Amino acid sequence: MIETEGLVHRYSEVAAVDGVSLAIGDGEAVAVVGANGSGKTTLVRHFDALLEPDEGTVRVDGRDVTEEPVYARTRVGMVFQNPRDQFVAGTVGADVAFGPENLGLDRAEIDSRVDDALAAVDMAGRDDERIDRLSGGERARVAIAGALAMDPDHLVLDEPLVGLDRSARESVLARLDELSADGTGLVVVTHDLRDVVELVDRVVGMADGRVALDEPTPAALDRLDEVGVRDPRC
Repeated sequence: MIETEGLVHRYSEVAAVDGVSLAIGDGEAVAVVGANGSGKTTLVRHFDALLEPDEGTVRVDGRDVTEEPVYARTRVGMVFQNPRDQFVAGTVGADVAFGPENLGLDRAEIDSRVDDALAAVDMAGRDDERIDRLSGGERARVAIAGALAMDPDHLVLDEPLVGLDRSARESVLARLDELSADGTGLVVVTHDLRDVVELVDRVVGMADGRVALDEPTPAALDRLDEVGVRDPRC
């Protein structure tokens, strides 16, 4: 479980996240939505201790992420909005293998995870290609594969479908649906629910750094205008 209690994060004097208390259960698929500047990305970057709270606490499985960041990052996989922010290696295969290698897994398990993750994002067989020669959409897919290879309990994706063509979007969504069915928790940060509305069970809407909406998906669709998000049914 991911929990925040009274979470506050400020940039200078501005509270980007302002007193958020939230619980995301194991296996739950949640969309975090809101207009630009609403606090979505700042919120989820606390889930694996990429940011430190100014006030409040964040826990994963009951353990304070500030005190145990390695544990949090093992249990919560993160895919950034800008894939370049998370690449650590020059080639596709080496980058996707980096996380599993740091878990101390044996080579066969690492290779299996890399193969499965790349296949899930339509990048199978491209292990030796240089990341700096890929298109923006291809880089996004490699970033998602890197998170999938960690086999996390929760997968947090910040605008994961931006820059992907239709085939890649469908492949990623299908993989996410499989992960959700197998019990992996999903947190999808987005300003556009159209692609993920069938994937998520719950919608958390952010406005001015606070939770303005927290409903099961069917009920949330009638209130999206409160958080400046387009109704995907329209």
